[in-house]
Amino acid sequence: MRFLTYLAPSLPLGLFETIAVEVGRKLGIATSLASETRVSGPLGGASDPFRRGEADVGFLCSPSYLWMRAQPAPAVELVPAAPLFADPRLAGRPVYFSDVIVRADAGVASFAELRGGTFAYNDASSMSGYFSLLEKLRAIGAERFFAELRHAGSHLRSIELVAAGEVSCAAIDSNVLRHRLSIDRSVARRVRVLESWGPFPIQPVVARTGLPAEMRARLAAALLSIDPQVLAPFGVARFVPVDEALYASSPARERAA
Repeated sequence: MRFLTYLAPSLPLGLFETIAVEVGRKLGIATSLASETRVSGPLGGASDPFRRGEADVGFLCSPSYLWMRAQPAPAVELVPAAPLFADPRLAGRPVYFSDVIVRADAGVASFAELRGGTFAYNDASSMSGYFSLLEKLRAIGAERFFAELRHAGSHLRSIELVAAGEVSCAAIDSNVLRHRLSIDRSVARRVRVLESWGPFPIQPVVARTGLPAEMRARLAAALLSIDPQVLAPFGVARFVPVDEALYASSPARERAA
């Protein structure tokens, strides 16, 4: 079974390596893992390895999933299991937030004060890093707000750009930020969270449509039975059941269609 993640290195690659190994062990099959680091998932005509039959299982951002599902003869199906991260704000829900960060010493107290600044985003397929901004600007009725949107390439790079004062702010996957803070305490001295947007549906796990339904069901069962102690070092509490209704509520649905 060929796994592909679009979520590393912002989320640690070791998380997805662990998942692939655990699924292989539980199903008694060989597994492999590849990582695409340039985008958070196929979107708007981008290369689709699931349609080409090059990947069986994927971890990606919800805008890409919604875009792929909206295509004629969709190449992926939702796997009805997704990670629940160990964030007290989640209250047991498979969701996450977009944490808007600024430099720790930035003299701003509200998002409105960032008008005319520079916003760093990881990539244009990202819910937390990019689509969340589009939703925020729609909500406040601002077509133009920042003087510049800078493509950083990853959440980790966005954090560094904010900490260095090269950009005014960035919107970071809350799970990425929590994990980064846990392994590098200096980050907490260099940046601070100005506000949080969301919650948004957690990144889905998808399976290639050509994968037999029986195997997709076994895959979901394997994910749901992974020992939480194995996942804990990565900030994940466990896998929980999910369905299409969770992603139907995503603010990226219309934009990704």
